Amino acid sequence: MAETGRVLVVDDDETVRDVVRRYLEASGFTVDVAGDGVSGLRSFAEQPADVVVLDVMMPGINGLEVCRRLRQMSQVPVVLLTALGEEENRIAGLQLGADDYVTKPFSPRELALRVGSVLRRARMPAVAPVVDEAVDGNLRLQPGARQATLDGVELPLTAREFDLLMFFLAHPGAAFSRAELLEKVWGWDFGDQSTVTVHVRRLREKIERDPAKPARIATVWGVGYRYDPVSS
Repeated sequence: MAETGRVLVVDDDETVRDVVRRYLEASGFTVDVAGDGVSGLRSFAEQPADVVVLDVMMPGINGLEVCRRLRQMSQVPVVLLTALGEEENRIAGLQLGADDYVTKPFSPRELALRVGSVLRRARMPAVAPVVDEAVDGNLRLQPGARQATLDGVELPLTAREFDLLMFFLAHPGAAFSRAELLEKVWGWDFGDQSTVTVHVRRLREKIERDPAKPARIATVWGVGYRYDPVSS
């Protein structure tokens, strides 16, 4: 089934731009390309895309700054292209609101599938929250308001961090593999499972008293993760 939608690819490598463009067009997308951050922002302002594929390491305005500026004007899904080993850049991108990342070298076919998955999830109609509030000791989530607080102080959670925490709170004591979390929270049946690892790490830094010795989000060795309520 062919995809529909407009994708903006921002990468300073002409070969990468051309390969990605051809694979996305073969999948049914309309594709715009830009060779640097300034051109990418200008292109998006003139013709908003449904998904932005964004290289992190570019001269001038790098991909992280482009992502930050995009988030000031839109909630368009962003998929980052990062080099293997650039963990800090991936974390920074996720903090800025990027939806996913793909590490170079990557499979253009997988990237096209990932873009399609991100777009389908973004187009899913909003589902009314099943509860007005979820509480675990000093941690409170209000799904309707998309707000989370710890000791009464609002937590700076990205959209995906909020979704993951809400899922954990809805399933206390149950262990989930990274693949299961990728499917149930991200809505993907494929992809880089380290995306889940990065989000869990970020959540621990925000809700745990000691992230190195988490009391809430436990690692279940050989399985994945489990949420242990502190108020039980």
